[in-house]
Amino acid sequence: MSLSDTDSFIDEVTEEVRRDRLFALMRKYGWIGIVAVLGIVGGAAYNEWQKARAEAEAQAFGDSVMSAMEAEDRAAALAAVSADGARAGVLALIAAAETEATDAEGRAAALEKLSAVASDTEVPQSLRDLARLKSVIVGGAAMDAATRDASLAALAAPGAPYRLLAMEQQALVHVAEGRTDAAVDLLRQILSEAGLTAGLQQRASELIVALGADPAAQN
Repeated sequence: MSLSDTDSFIDEVTEEVRRDRLFALMRKYGWIGIVAVLGIVGGAAYNEWQKARAEAEAQAFGDSVMSAMEAEDRAAALAAVSADGARAGVLALIAAAETEATDAEGRAAALEKLSAVASDTEVPQSLRDLARLKSVIVGGAAMDAATRDASLAALAAPGAPYRLLAMEQQALVHVAEGRTDAAVDLLRQILSEAGLTAGLQQRASELIVALGADPAAQN
């Protein structure tokens, strides 16, 4: 046997030994890989199932709300809709709008629903803030002034989601209390803010004019 044949023979033996070791390791530990693959596949399937269930629940909630809004007694129909978490907050805000009225009983019912949303820690902060703002609007002049002012000050803080709407309510409070100059200054500030909507721009400009001032003038 030549030297090259010997080397070739040794290589073949070495390869066989490696293969035998590999097969032995696979027999001993191969189940780990199988479990890992099953875990990955199972996890992906579970995530897809969760997404599908969430979409189905959202669709069912939306359908229930739409059906309630088409009912003859919408307030009663909305009260019968089942919801929790953020959906409960949305439902309460809709229900509050339905029960809101000019009489004291209607306002009290709406404020009760809004207060429940504002204090529910399971509801997203944005919806809680919206409920607080709506409470100020519904409460109107009957609301305690200190409570109203504290709520609006927090809602009008820089970066707050409903800052401009809260500032508008602050301006209306100034008008109601005879502080015309303060109201005009605040309304002009609203007009200079980024993110101003067309509707709010129109309301602020019209109120400034109604107060006898020029919307374009500088503070």
